[in-house]
Amino acid sequence: MTEVVITFRKSSYSAGEGNCVEVADTAPGGRAVRDSKQQDGPLLVLSRESWQAFLQQIV
Repeated sequence: MTEVVITFRKSSYSAGEGNCVEVADTAPGGRAVRDSKQQDGPLLVLSRESWQAFLQQIV
């Protein structure tokens, strides 16, 4: 299992509506993403390279 090294955080754009994803850093330098409504649910774990590629596509 991937170790999450910081607390999950929500985007400041979430506006408190509850339809959010949360992101946290992982031990190997990637990111873990989860549904804010299911904090004990599954994680989408991305490598550092995959996270960078994702960010380049959404900007």
